[in-house]
Amino acid sequence: MISNQRSKFSLPTTGVFLNCAYMSPMLKKVEKQGITGILMKRNPAKVSIDDFFTNTELVRSEFAKLINGEAKRVVLVPSVSYGMANVMKNVKATRTDNIVVTGEQFPSNYYPWHQLQQDTGVKLKVVSAPDTLTNRGKQWNERIMEAIDGNTKLVALGNVHWADGTKFNLIEIRKRTREVGALLVIDGTQSVGALPFDVAKIQPDALVCGGYKWLMGPYSLGLAYYGEYFDQGKPIEENWINRLHSENFAALVNYQSEYQPGALRYEVGEHSNFILVPMLLEALKQINQWKPTAIQQYTAAITKMPIKILKEAGYWIEDEKYRGYHLFGVRLPDDKLIEPIKKAIKKSKISVSFRGNAIRVSPHLYNSEADLMKLVKALVGKP
Repeated sequence: MISNQRSKFSLPTTGVFLNCAYMSPMLKKVEKQGITGILMKRNPAKVSIDDFFTNTELVRSEFAKLINGEAKRVVLVPSVSYGMANVMKNVKATRTDNIVVTGEQFPSNYYPWHQLQQDTGVKLKVVSAPDTLTNRGKQWNERIMEAIDGNTKLVALGNVHWADGTKFNLIEIRKRTREVGALLVIDGTQSVGALPFDVAKIQPDALVCGGYKWLMGPYSLGLAYYGEYFDQGKPIEENWINRLHSENFAALVNYQSEYQPGALRYEVGEHSNFILVPMLLEALKQINQWKPTAIQQYTAAITKMPIKILKEAGYWIEDEKYRGYHLFGVRLPDDKLIEPIKKAIKKSKISVSFRGNAIRVSPHLYNSEADLMKLVKALVGKP
């Protein structure tokens, strides 16, 4: 099993950071790439035409390796909302159609479909989590499958739910969407990079990921994968670098009506970003070296005993079959109040997130079992 990787980060020695789902800390070598990029801007004469394209191609290749997909289908986007907007622009829906989403999913994967509902009258089917905690993940997955019918145009959800880590069975959901001719659109922000994701097996029509969480990259840069459905579509912006033959700077005024082939038409303008792109590239290289499978194995090992103690104390955590090890929600026993719990966690200098009625815990390779046990002590009072 992979060893603790804390030395690769500049985390403070005081406090416990169990909050990668909020924002990842910066790898030292990713930080170094950012500084190098800033210094590069001192002398723009050193920026060549090739520099506009080389690193972005490398980023596509690294991300394609991570998700077992084709690099030509990977594009750089500034945010999940941008990547989803490209999807929304190319979905033709009517009042007789419906779009399926999960309850309380992240706003960037809800607002596009809500807007499409406003524009077209398409029905928005929100599949909420079961009220019961018994077999919660299983029942939620079953409800999603039941919601998909012959009028479903698109299913949009995360690989895991951002608030509590509930894992959705994308293989079975994909089978169901194919049966009814619906698109499958995935927000992979809270899973890709830490949880294995195989595009070849799942075959989503689109996968969009913010880069500043489990991809360990900078803020304001992410990645999207677009399948064949979008090959002839229209992007949300008309920028020069996404046009055919944009590599030929001398001929840029010979305006092109055609876009770059396939998915490349959907990349954000100025995606060559000479500061952020090298940072994301370095982060992806490290993740591919670690491998998501190893990250799951490590986080499983350091959370096993703490979770056992919490469950014995009456806290609820989803069954392993329906969650990852890198992100899970902890729900309080009936006799516990949230405010005193928040104060105890803050006093112990532990960083977690509170999402809905769950304490969201999201460890990574820089954490140890001792870190999780400090959280246990704050919640239960045991060392």
